[in-house]
Order: sequence, then C-alpha cells, then structure tokens
Amino acid sequence: MKTAHITSDQQLLAAVKNGRIDAYTEFVHRYEKRIAATVIGMLGDCPEADDVGQETFIRFYNSINNFRGQSSVATYLTRIAINLSLNELKRRKRHAARSAPLSHAARESIAPPQNDMTDMSRHIHRAIQQLDAKFRAVVVLRLVDGYSTKETAKILKLPLGTVLSRLARAQDKLKQMLAPYWGEDYDS
Repeated sequence: MKTAHITSDQQLLAAVKNGRIDAYTEFVHRYEKRIAATVIGMLGDCPEADDVGQETFIRFYNSINNFRGQSSVATYLTRIAINLSLNELKRRKRHAARSAPLSHAARESIAPPQNDMTDMSRHIHRAIQQLDAKFRAVVVLRLVDGYSTKETAKILKLPLGTVLSRLARAQDKLKQMLAPYWGEDYDS
C-alpha cells in the first residue's frame, strides 16, 4: 500500500507503527505548514522556530506508540509545538535576563522600511511577540491558527473560562499596543 492511497490519519498512524517511513514522511508533509505557522506565531520567524518545528515532528515520531487517539493528530502535534515553543520562550527569558537589552531606538533602527501593509503586519506580529507567553499561546492558537476556543482549551489543557479570559485580556493588550497604528477612531 503506497501512502498516496492512504487518506486518513488513522491509516497513516497504523502504517508508521508498522515501520513505514514513507507514512511518517506523509505526516510531515501534511502538517508542516500548520506547525510552522504555530511556532512562528509563538517565536517569530527565527532559526529557533525551525528547530522547534523539527523537534515537534521528532517528538511525535518518538511518541507515536503512546498516541492514544483521544485527540486528532493535528491537535497532538500542535500541543507538542506549543509546549516546545513555551520552553524556548522560557530559555529566551533566562538568556535575556543575563544580557543587556537593546534600547528602543536600537531595536527600531534594525527594522528596514516596509510598505504600509507589510509594515502593519510587522506591527501586529511585534505586538503578539510582546504578549506574555500564556496570552500569546491563546492568541496564536485561536486567532492565528483558527482553532475554536474549545480546541484551544484542549490543546493548552486549560479550562474553557481561562482561555476566554486570556483571549479577552490579550485582545485588550493588543488593542492598546496597536492603537497608534490604527488612529484615534479605532474602537473595535
């Protein structure tokens, strides 16, 4: 049976468990863009995001026999990606505490000039990156990746009310951070 004829994740899982590397490769192709979007949403477009993305699939492969199927493969992979991203953010925070921070003027001088739409995307991405990790995870899963609130709660292993609260607080913080770019009339 070739992987081209395997359409369900359950069939791919069975094939991977039977030692079929081509089935595992199909999982990577099937989910790499989704995982990349999640990791980049959490960490930004950086070399560490590539490493976390690769590590997500390595961890998935190493734990495939423990996967019970209580969630979808996409949810399971996303949970791994979020956890690894949170670990990377903690590592960065420890490293940043030991390093001298760049001044605001120095950070701004690094960014090349962009057109308005790219500039707006950059501001949004920068604002998301400034959120605390617990808020960023909810924003990335819910607003960037498009998971439902219930799915976000399941991925993060949080109560639904906590996800809703964090999402509301994150949206308020983003609104405050982005208000200068939308003008004074922005109110939604």
